[in-house]
Amino acid sequence: MAADNFWNNREQAQKLIDEANALRNKTEPLLKAEKQLEDFQVMVELGEAEPEPSQAKIQQELERDLCKFFKELDSLELKVFLNGPHDKSNCIVSINAGAGGTESCDWASMLLRMYQRWAESRGWEVDVTDVLAGETAGIKSATMLITGENAYGYCKAERGVHRLVRISPFDSNKRRHTSFASVDAIAEIEETSSDIVIPPTEFAVDTFRSGGKGGQNVNKVETAVRITHVPTGLVVASQSQRSQHQNRATAMKLLLSRIYAQRVDAQKAEMERFYGEKGSVSWGNQIRSYVFQPYRMVKDLRTGVETSNVQAVMDGELDPFVNGWLRAGCPAKRMQGVKDEEA
Repeated sequence: MAADNFWNNREQAQKLIDEANALRNKTEPLLKAEKQLEDFQVMVELGEAEPEPSQAKIQQELERDLCKFFKELDSLELKVFLNGPHDKSNCIVSINAGAGGTESCDWASMLLRMYQRWAESRGWEVDVTDVLAGETAGIKSATMLITGENAYGYCKAERGVHRLVRISPFDSNKRRHTSFASVDAIAEIEETSSDIVIPPTEFAVDTFRSGGKGGQNVNKVETAVRITHVPTGLVVASQSQRSQHQNRATAMKLLLSRIYAQRVDAQKAEMERFYGEKGSVSWGNQIRSYVFQPYRMVKDLRTGVETSNVQAVMDGELDPFVNGWLRAGCPAKRMQGVKDEEA
C-alpha cells in the first residue's frame, strides 16, 4: 500500500485495502483482549497488596469489567467459527410461503419483518429487492439483500423451514393453525468475481413496470428487471431501485449468487445444505418452531436452544439461536433427542 504506483489501479487498490481491513479486524480484537487480560492480572496483584476495606471496592470494579470482557470475548470467539470462503460476504435472503395458504403468506411477512429488525439491530443494511404479495394477506415470497460484515456467516444459520403455531386471525372460529415458510440464505457473488462466469447467451433479460409507490418514473417507465438463466430455469427480479440499470445490476448479483450456490451443491455432496437439506416446506422438515398458543415458545430443533419470549424473537432477537447454531458446529439436521411437540 506504500508503493508509489499503488493507486494506478483503483479497483485493485480498493480490494487490497478491504483485505487489509479484514485482516486488521481479525487481529486487533485479539491483541486488545490479550492486553486487557494482562491489565486484569496486574489489578489482582495490586488489589492483594491493598488493605481489606479497599479490596472489596477493587473486587467490585474487577467483576464489572470482567463481565464486559467476557461478552467481548464471546463475540470474538464466534467470529472464529466464521471461516467459510464466503462467510464475510453480503447475504441474499429469500422467504417463501409454504403449506397453509393465507396463513403461510402472513407468516412469511412476519418472518420478513423479523429478519429486517434483526439485521438493523446488528448495524447491517437491508434492501428488499423483490416482493410478491399474497392474494388475501401477507406475501408469497420476498428477496432481500443484507449488507454488512459477516452477513452471510450469520444468516446461513436461518436456512430451512420455519413453523408457526397460533390461533388464526383469519379463522372466524378461532381455531389453531400450523403454517410453514422456507428461508434460503446464499452469499452474494459480485458480477466481476472469477468464481463464476456466465456467457451472455445463457440469460434473458425482461423489463416491466414496478409496483407500489415511487412516483411517475417508477410507475410509468419499465424500471424493474427480470433475468432468466436459460440452462437452469432460475429466475430473479429486482424492482427496488429507481433506474433500470441499478435493478439490472442487483438482479445479476442475485442470479450469479444462486447459480454459484447450485454449482457448489452439485460438486460437493457435503455442501447439500445450500438447498437439499432444507426439505419440503411442510411438517417434519422444520428447523425451528414458533408456538404462540397454547403456550409461548420458540425452539430450534437443531441445537435445542429455546425461549419463551416470543415477542422479543419476532422483534429480531435472533442472536441466541444463531450463536448457538454456530457453536454447535452448524448442524443441518435435527439434534438427536430434541422433540418438537405437535400442538
